[in-house]
Amino acid sequence: MTDGRPLIGVSTYLEAKARWGVWELEAALLPAGYPRLVQEAGGLAALLPPDAPGRAAAAVARLDGLVIAGGPDVEPVRYGAARDPRTGPPARERDAWELALIEAALAARLPLLGICRGMQLLNVALGGTLTQHVDGHAEVAGVFGRHPVKPVPGTRYAGIVAEETAVPTYHHQAVDRLGAGLLPSAHAADGTVEAIELPAAGWVLGVQWHPEMGDDVRVMRALVEAATTAL
Repeated sequence: MTDGRPLIGVSTYLEAKARWGVWELEAALLPAGYPRLVQEAGGLAALLPPDAPGRAAAAVARLDGLVIAGGPDVEPVRYGAARDPRTGPPARERDAWELALIEAALAARLPLLGICRGMQLLNVALGGTLTQHVDGHAEVAGVFGRHPVKPVPGTRYAGIVAEETAVPTYHHQAVDRLGAGLLPSAHAADGTVEAIELPAAGWVLGVQWHPEMGDDVRVMRALVEAATTAL
């Protein structure tokens, strides 16, 4: 922790070409909403580009909390499934790095928040599977929608957000079979699992929506508070 604020690592991803000014180069990218949300919640944000999976434990050891960000589909081979034609291209380097980060965070009992893809990857890391396509959760390409999610009473998420809340959403995949020890802690109206948590591992939560695209800081603030308490 620095200056009274916990250091929260946020995973990023590599893009072959990104453009700024006169440059068009490979870049490590992350939508600005993620670090802004960490900052608004009282934390310091550290961006974690893909690295060798064997370095994940060393990275986690320097953090007070970890966020696995949203992004592309998890490669189906990671959960023993054939690829659906609607599943996006693989991001193997990112899958390997973020799975290693999750495993290291769980081993260290580091407060952990998975957002969208991050929640799905948490489920896969614990032996769960994904539904490769659901309708109604990403209506227009490149445009975030909103729909209500209802907390499951008695869960960690319900303790953070007790009421049904409309959330920013953009995804076409979802949790299918839950991984070992995971509990569902919120659902959409169609039954889609919208949040998961791992009670046996301390503060571990995944949300299917994108809090960084809204103005509700409660989930991120809860992570920051857990990271502060764990010091």
